[in-house]
Amino acid sequence: MALCYIGTSGWCYRHWRECFYQGIAQKDWLTFYAEHFAAVEINASFYRLQTHKALQDWFQRTPANFRFALKANRYLTHNKKLRAAEKSILIEKAHAQALGEKLAVVLWQLPANLKKDIARLSDFVDALGQWREVRHSMEFRHVSWFDDETADCLARANVAICQADAADWPIWRHVTTDLVYLRLHGHSRTYVSSYADNELSDWADRIAVWQSQGKVVHVYFNNDTECAAPLNALVLRTLLERHQARFDKVECAARASSAIDSPDSGG
Repeated sequence: MALCYIGTSGWCYRHWRECFYQGIAQKDWLTFYAEHFAAVEINASFYRLQTHKALQDWFQRTPANFRFALKANRYLTHNKKLRAAEKSILIEKAHAQALGEKLAVVLWQLPANLKKDIARLSDFVDALGQWREVRHSMEFRHVSWFDDETADCLARANVAICQADAADWPIWRHVTTDLVYLRLHGHSRTYVSSYADNELSDWADRIAVWQSQGKVVHVYFNNDTECAAPLNALVLRTLLERHQARFDKVECAARASSAIDSPDSGG
């Protein structure tokens, strides 16, 4: 099955000190986090560009197979609203270089009041051609974007739709590439509510199907306010490990059956 990266949107939350970090010193939080999850979405970059030193430090403190998703700065998405994107994309790219091969995806979140403008979107994804070293995903929060024209525009540019589950805006359940990007903000209370076990099980079932189709999946929980994010992520990870175990068992049985049925398998 294809890879699935599960994590949270950010990791440095003081209110996680006891519920997740269990008294560990803050300087060691990223190390502890990386022992439990294989990826994290950098959320602080949305508000301010991160320094080369900080990104380099995060790179060095995480395992070789760890991956980062970087949330692009809001200057281009919220201030410029995707207009004249070329220069801003190159600035983002230059700042992100310190993450090296561990940078897997860049997330571009649009404001909730930005309505569909297909010409503007087309110009933006064309400008993303300057940054082909990583994958890109777009989170739309206005329903006017949710149509075939938008999906086709992204598919042509190999840009993924971010499926964003929240109480305050609708989710667009659509896949445009071999990358599936999920942000789980809290279904009943945005940024707050915990997902019930049956809800996480439903997500695990969907993810397992995408994996069986060869799609790489990134899942980041952003319901951090009451510490639900890391706890939900741990449960989802366990559920997917069970899916993987069942998949491996079926694959093993299929290979065994094939060997028995093969005319060359006899003594």
